[in-house]
Amino acid sequence: MKNEKTFVTIRQTKKQELLNTTTISDLRDREYSAQSLTNEEWMALRNYDKFRITELNKELTDMEFHEKYRELQVMANLGDYKEFLKEKYSSL
Repeated sequence: MKNEKTFVTIRQTKKQELLNTTTISDLRDREYSAQSLTNEEWMALRNYDKFRITELNKELTDMEFHEKYRELQVMANLGDYKEFLKEKYSSL
């Protein structure tokens, strides 16, 4: 019973973290709605776009391309936009 309660608590915590995360998709929605973005948010969008194009251009087959496209959509929809402020994305 204790393990079950622990699992439920961890799951609720993770769900709350996801709900409190601002994603690339959230920023894109704000951009399209003419809401202002900070310089940091603009940088994250720019870095994501460069990363997305670079990664998609590496794929040789349609199957690989579509698989990578779906993976990038997941990153944009669920990941924190701050990930794209890291050096490995800003140096592209």
